Amino acid sequence: MNGRWKKAGLACVIGALSLGAQAQGLSGNLEKIQSSAVITLGVQTASVPFSYEDGHGSYQGYSVDLCLKAADAVKTYLGLDTLTVKMKPVNAMTRIDLVRKGEIDLSCDAPTNNAERGKLVSFVPTMYVAYNRWVSKKAANLHTLDDLRGKRVTSAPGTTAMKLIRELNDTQHLGLTIIDAKSHPGAFEQVVNGEVDAYVMDDVLLAGIVAVSQSPRDYEISTQALSVEPYGIIERRDDPAFKKVVDSALAQVYRSGEGEKIYNKWFLSPLSPSGIVINVPMSPALREAFAHPTDSPDPALYASHTTQAASN
Repeated sequence: MNGRWKKAGLACVIGALSLGAQAQGLSGNLEKIQSSAVITLGVQTASVPFSYEDGHGSYQGYSVDLCLKAADAVKTYLGLDTLTVKMKPVNAMTRIDLVRKGEIDLSCDAPTNNAERGKLVSFVPTMYVAYNRWVSKKAANLHTLDDLRGKRVTSAPGTTAMKLIRELNDTQHLGLTIIDAKSHPGAFEQVVNGEVDAYVMDDVLLAGIVAVSQSPRDYEISTQALSVEPYGIIERRDDPAFKKVVDSALAQVYRSGEGEKIYNKWFLSPLSPSGIVINVPMSPALREAFAHPTDSPDPALYASHTTQAASN
């Protein structure tokens, strides 16, 4: 399918939704955005390659590009001549509250979609499938969960990785010393400086921070995975009209092949401004999720299309 037909298909989807809006009136985020002609995206400063600051005050990344596609769809749906896109920094501790309070319309970083969070917010169809692993110095030889027994580990508060490692420590009696990290870069610095032995986080985020470090070859990411983590951009839970516009637009992006092009831009091409290549090809699980878009948080749905987590 060429680019002209892809755009035409997306326009048809948004146009059909817009006719329904004219008949029913607007509410929630759509009403707010139409009134203000502003959409606010939550972004992170160092979540490479999903959402990060480029060193000049601008934000970019895979999730940011997808959110901009969603913003274009909202603009078309509302029939706005112009739509101002504002970007507001968030972190794992603040993003859900900011979405629920309406201070941001979408959280465009790398949030895991799970049933617990689904009680508070909604998620767009899955945009990435990650696995919780850990990064350590190669010389430490920390290859399996059993190797971590009695070690010092860190992760970021408010993340599924932190919750998971605490649960594993309790259920498997690992004797870990678990230290809260202030940030994603800060957690890796703790490994670099020898303050902790391992940093537990989603593998793609670990790959990004190792790739831009001073000595990437000194570190390794575990082959053992602790869990499957479907990612989805966060949206309000109680706003079905807004969700329908955003989700329909992104599902069209995924199915059309445009989603894979955006993916390749951020995972298989040099990143700006560093020029580093993350080099993470699209997984079978994500390819299936793009072909059949879903906002399901069920890890088993994604594990069935790829290698199972080593903890299973």
